[in-house]
Amino acid sequence: QVQLVESGGRLVQAGGSLRLSCAASGGTFSIYAMGWFRQAPGKERESVAGINWRGTNTNYGDSVKGRFTISRDNAKNTVYLQMNSLKPDDTGVYYCAASSPSMGGPLSYSDRYDYWGQGTQVTVSP
Repeated sequence: QVQLVESGGRLVQAGGSLRLSCAASGGTFSIYAMGWFRQAPGKERESVAGINWRGTNTNYGDSVKGRFTISRDNAKNTVYLQMNSLKPDDTGVYYCAASSPSMGGPLSYSDRYDYWGQGTQVTVSP
C-alpha cells in the first residue's frame, strides 16, 4: 500500500512560481509511474503532468505545457512539480497519484492511477 503526501501549495501572485512535492512511502517508489492532477471548484479533475518510472517519459496538459515541469528523485521517493508563470486559472487542489506497473493507459489517464494523495491547495491571485 502506497501512501502519498503532497506539500508546497500556498497563495502566490500571478507570474510567480511554486514547487510542489509528493513524498511516497509504503511501496517501491521507483516502479511506479507518477502523476499530478488538479481540480478547481466547479470543474472536473484534469491531468497536469505525468512521468514514467524511470523519468524518461513525461506528459503535460495543454494548459501547462512550457510552464510546468514534472520530475522525480527515486532515491528520495519524491516526485516534484515545478510551476512557473502561474496564472489565476492554475488555482485548485493539486493531487499526486501513483500508478502500479500492472496499470495501463496514458500517463494523463486518471484511471491508471491506483494511489492518490490528499491534495494541496494552490491559489494564484491576479
